[in-house]
Amino acid sequence: MSYSASLEYLFGLQKHGIKPGLDRIARLLDGLGRPQAAYPTLHIGGTNGKGSTAAMAAAMLQAAGYRVGLYTSPHLVEFRERVRVNGTMIPEADMAALTERVARLAGQGPQPTFFEFTTALAFQYFAEARVEVAVVEVGLGGRFDATNLIVPLASAITTVALDHQEYLGSSLDAIAFEKAGIVKRDVPVVTGRLKLPAAEVVARTAKERQAPLYRLGREFEAQGDTLTGFTYRGMRGRQEGLTCPLAGAHQLDNAACALALMELVSERGLCVSEQAVRAGLRRTFWEGRLEVVERDPLLLLDGAHNPEAGAALAAYLDSHRVSRPGSRVIVVLGMMRDKDLAGFCGLLTPLADELVLTQAQLTRAASVHELASALGERAAGAHLAPHPAEALALARRLAVAGDLICVTGSLMLVGDVKALLRGCATSPIRG
Repeated sequence: MSYSASLEYLFGLQKHGIKPGLDRIARLLDGLGRPQAAYPTLHIGGTNGKGSTAAMAAAMLQAAGYRVGLYTSPHLVEFRERVRVNGTMIPEADMAALTERVARLAGQGPQPTFFEFTTALAFQYFAEARVEVAVVEVGLGGRFDATNLIVPLASAITTVALDHQEYLGSSLDAIAFEKAGIVKRDVPVVTGRLKLPAAEVVARTAKERQAPLYRLGREFEAQGDTLTGFTYRGMRGRQEGLTCPLAGAHQLDNAACALALMELVSERGLCVSEQAVRAGLRRTFWEGRLEVVERDPLLLLDGAHNPEAGAALAAYLDSHRVSRPGSRVIVVLGMMRDKDLAGFCGLLTPLADELVLTQAQLTRAASVHELASALGERAAGAHLAPHPAEALALARRLAVAGDLICVTGSLMLVGDVKALLRGCATSPIRG
């Protein structure tokens, strides 16, 4: 099987949609010899922040000298971004060979979903690549997520907010119950800034499973600014003068969760020194999250796509306005139609001097007219540019040096823009 054929095969699996249950992924992993048991893992879930937290944790472990697997989703431009070892994407040849091998197993029973297949492929690749630890990001929810067959050294639930309600439930309690499904018996769990109903659900689950619970703002905390320097007070000590290139107040919370995880794994067989912590945080890179890709004018890419993430982005844009009073903000906005369009847009539009509505190149993307309808009166004066290339060109014409262009509303839109900047096409597999 060639690499292009493997992509075509994986793309075809998306027709199976999302199916709850762990039977299919368990069968695949059993057929592969349970590769997920070949190395220790960290399991990171949550509504927002789990990818950034995973990236920070992986960077610190790598700085400590470990060979580190990192499994995340979705990708922005190329499918192989999802599966990395020490920051390097899975080679095309390895991906093609593993796709063929897992496909033979998949053909012997119920068809797995796209994410189940991808998870099996990633776990097997990590085993073959002889990683010493893998950092695994939950795909959707937790309880029935394909990644939930691992028994990690420690877990984290970064945030719980309303998102993916069609799969996870319509209340914070219901969503927290699904997220808390990754909590394992006797395995310590770290939690970020959880609202009261969600915090109670996670705490109750941890107690039932005798999992030690460490909470942001109680057992550990971080104060300061990720870019200019912050202090971490943990369960075992205090570290000052830490920095991380991921901007925004919300990234301070994510850094605190990643640091708490490092404390826990250091007690469970993986030594991560303070020097490695500092070096790893400084080297962390995570695309599409308040990522500056051009300057004068600033071009900022942020994959926020629900109201909680929108609030974090709005806080950043507001602080930008305060620090640069003459700077105008041009927002390029595109979202999936199954998201809270009105709730998200209501947070961003008051901060936009110019608003450009566009759509990612996916069938489930909201059209510019659907976005305008969701905005109502706030869409007055908005520019409509259905294709991301057209939207980016228009935003650049509207901006002058010193202004800020912010592309947001969807990681898929961010991926489309990154592909434009690189002069390449995005993978057809985007979910």
